[in-house]
Amino acid sequence: MKGMFFLGKGSLEVRDLGDAAPGPGEVRVRVRACGVCGTDVHIYHGEKGSAEVTPPVVLGHEFAGVVDQVGEGVSSLRVGDPVTIDPNIYCGKCHFCRIGKKQLCESLRAVGVNRNGGFAETCICPESQCLLLGPKVPFEHGAMAEPLACCIHGIDRAGIRVGDSVCVLGGGSIGLMMVQLAVLAGASAVVLSEPMERQRGIGLALGAAIAVDPTREDLGDRIRETLGTDGVDVVIECVGKLSVTKQAFDIAKRGAAVLLFSVPKPDAVYGLEMMQVFQKELTILGSFVNPDTHARAVALIDSGRIRLEPLITHRYPLDRVEDAIRMQMSGESVKVLVMP
Repeated sequence: MKGMFFLGKGSLEVRDLGDAAPGPGEVRVRVRACGVCGTDVHIYHGEKGSAEVTPPVVLGHEFAGVVDQVGEGVSSLRVGDPVTIDPNIYCGKCHFCRIGKKQLCESLRAVGVNRNGGFAETCICPESQCLLLGPKVPFEHGAMAEPLACCIHGIDRAGIRVGDSVCVLGGGSIGLMMVQLAVLAGASAVVLSEPMERQRGIGLALGAAIAVDPTREDLGDRIRETLGTDGVDVVIECVGKLSVTKQAFDIAKRGAAVLLFSVPKPDAVYGLEMMQVFQKELTILGSFVNPDTHARAVALIDSGRIRLEPLITHRYPLDRVEDAIRMQMSGESVKVLVMP
């Protein structure tokens, strides 16, 4: 069995995984599809992931596949079961785990970050991290359960109320899932801000009321013209650029919530306009990983109420993970998958 190992900044290599068997409480999953995440891009460039990374390690934390071997004591899974993986493993003992904020776990570990993940033919996973997929769900959709689960946590944090207006900044795969989740949460209108024409078209097809090219139009003006309000109730920022962060605060109307969802550069610093926060009485929110939302993501995928196929634009074999990472960084792609 082969895996694509991350060896350090900008270095990947296919290596033999051997034929390791799962230990007690573990299963071996034959990987069918694994998404390339912004976190993989950051790690590839030598930046920090959701947890500490110590090479050599197989990256890839957004994946789905088939159980092909079970370890001692495994009771909820059988060989042949289709599964998606919740990669984040919490200690359950630290202060944050004990107060119901396990996403902030002091000893967070993650499959595909600091233990071998899905950029491989097989992956050994704890039974507790595997969730069954519906029998008709494509593995490519199952691989997107993890980013969808992160988006659900973000939507929970944003606190969208029925009838709220929402603006999503950025029409990548995350932004396009956020558009759909905002609609499902009861938003009266969802505005998508995205410079790429294809992504704007997808956003409109997935429920956005309007899609604005912020390089050609003034986003605030379009919101005023279309919604008749000076801003929106909830802003969801999914880009990670400081210019877009500024835009998020500018289009937030009085009393709005601003969710800074994107993964920024480690050294990114934004000069917050304190008077703007004070006068508008803004709520500023962050969102980290997917505590207790992976099962909800699977339920949404199984139900067919979230559309994922329009988001998948490129597929690569295992030996071209580096090409897949570069494509995910480009403006040509929405979501890139590796198909081991």
